[in-house]
Amino acid sequence: MAASARCLCLRVLNAPTRSFATTCTVLAGRSWRLQHGLPCRGSEYGPLTDLPDWSYADGRPSPPMKGQIRRRKEREEFARRVVSLSSEIDNGMQRWRDGKEEEKRLEERKKSLLLKPKGKLLLKTPK
Repeated sequence: MAASARCLCLRVLNAPTRSFATTCTVLAGRSWRLQHGLPCRGSEYGPLTDLPDWSYADGRPSPPMKGQIRRRKEREEFARRVVSLSSEIDNGMQRWRDGKEEEKRLEERKKSLLLKPKGKLLLKTPK
């Protein structure tokens, strides 16, 4: 009995171990896709995700699937956000330019209000 237990222990210890991959399988091929101008993941956009899976025989398009509708809404919201942020940046830049112009006008006004030279100092040309 002891011999069979010892034999069983040796089998378990000497059994080939099965190692698991520690890298994330989702990132497989990520660097290649990024180098070629593709999305990080293959399911973000492209013909396999954007185009319908099927159509009617007479050529009518199929109704959009839930995932397509969801992605379209997400893209529309993203586009609206981009437009609103872009307009905010444009408004901020215009206000900054207006502020700079106002500072220049104030500086010119201060220079114009300074005392003017009179007499012989007026006739001298600055070197």
